[in-house]
Amino acid sequence: MNPIRVASVSFLNAKPLLEGLGENCEIELSLDVPSKLIDRLRDGSADVALLPTIDYQMLDGLRIVPAGGIGCDGPTLTVRLFSRIPIAEIATLSCDTDSHTSIALARIILAESHGIQPEMKPLAAGGDSLLLIGDKVICEQPLGYEYQLDLGEAWKRLTGLPFVFAVWTARADVALGELPSRLETAKRRGLENVDALVRDFALPRGWPADIAREYLTRYLKYDIGETQLKAIRRFHQLAGYYGLIPSPPRPLRMI
Repeated sequence: MNPIRVASVSFLNAKPLLEGLGENCEIELSLDVPSKLIDRLRDGSADVALLPTIDYQMLDGLRIVPAGGIGCDGPTLTVRLFSRIPIAEIATLSCDTDSHTSIALARIILAESHGIQPEMKPLAAGGDSLLLIGDKVICEQPLGYEYQLDLGEAWKRLTGLPFVFAVWTARADVALGELPSRLETAKRRGLENVDALVRDFALPRGWPADIAREYLTRYLKYDIGETQLKAIRRFHQLAGYYGLIPSPPRPLRMI
């Protein structure tokens, strides 16, 4: 029997969900940037992916595996807008294109909370306002940007809901077998071994140990329940309203 091909992101925030998966002969684990995972599901090179939640709407025939995801219930630390000018005056935002979800979230937050719809450009363009995600927000934080906005915190203020950046998602034609329970086990093991994750993955990337530990244990939320699903639906609703995905959005379907 062929192994189930599981694709995830390589950022520190995913490490608690992956503990031991690569050691299982029934699972073929690979890592990629978030924006590439929808292509992996589309072309069949992955069966299951830790998919950015906006990308659930980009391909028919997907099912959510509620065994874990990457979310927050307030500040997230690693999805952040940096600006040299007041947020409400931003006309152009240079975006880290690694995450479709974060770009969509930025569009929604800026429109709903600040009344602006800036032009989005690739990060390489530089400029007075930047959207950064992942480890680089902590380890390569830009200097000289007086105004900052944590998008997880901004979403919480806007909606009162947590935010889910990514969730385990499977192609509907894949027989998952014991994979959901193995994903749950990986999550439990990862959260029980945070100190090892900090030592093995955070410190080599330049994270301060105390910030990495707090990030993994306090800021990030890994469970997917009814409240998180409600938050995903609200995100999809707003994304549809602003033309970022087809409207009405596809309903969430579970395994």
